[in-house]
Amino acid sequence: MENTHVGREFLKAYGWSRRGTSDQQKGVPMPAIQKALPENAQTLNLVDPAEFKVGNVAVLDVIKKRQSRRRFTNEPLTLEELSYLLWATQGLRAAHRDGRPSFRTVPSAGARHPFETYVAVHRVEGLEPGLYRYLPLDHKLCLIYQSDSLPDVVTEACIGQRFVAEAAAVFVWTVIPYRAEWRYAVASHKHIALDAGHVCQNLYIAAESIGAGTCAIGAYDQDAMDRMVGVDGEDEFVIYAAPVGKVPKE
Repeated sequence: MENTHVGREFLKAYGWSRRGTSDQQKGVPMPAIQKALPENAQTLNLVDPAEFKVGNVAVLDVIKKRQSRRRFTNEPLTLEELSYLLWATQGLRAAHRDGRPSFRTVPSAGARHPFETYVAVHRVEGLEPGLYRYLPLDHKLCLIYQSDSLPDVVTEACIGQRFVAEAAAVFVWTVIPYRAEWRYAVASHKHIALDAGHVCQNLYIAAESIGAGTCAIGAYDQDAMDRMVGVDGEDEFVIYAAPVGKVPKE
């Protein structure tokens, strides 16, 4: 308990007065707001948000029902449902202009949106099991690799929490800290943590609106999760995860 004061200081707003000169103030070009595609990447179209027919539930009803769900049925998600959940958590709400910050369905300090969304697909209609990355500027998926064993791999990385394997899909968010550091320097890290909460709460609400559920996971093996999604653990690393699946009818 002797080191708890360090964490408490991190939660305070002192970073604003101690942040120094940011790279933005130095005239350094803004980092990319979406990772580039790998060479010969396979991309897949998602259902256009203008065509969504799911999620039409009163906000009050959804908020009343919201809870962490750890029991899922064997029912798969449809491609439309996955498209909706991805859009609800990181999708654009206005047309993107190249080189400018993007305005999305969730708030982010300075519109920096430092996250990348990976999805471990277990049971989604029209998709092969495997790991995918969401491309919010294009509203598409990029296939990272196919794998039938991913439920066991991601469960082990989540320290053996078995409900992870039973989900239809697992959202895994990585952070690229420099997207925020470029503008806010040392003050950025508190806001990255806050922004991750905004993203996951939208997943809770959107999942409930389609008869699904989720449970946010902050307890995982950092190195194992980073290896699973193929990131270096320094300039990009996993910060949050959330299994999603259809839930038993009440």
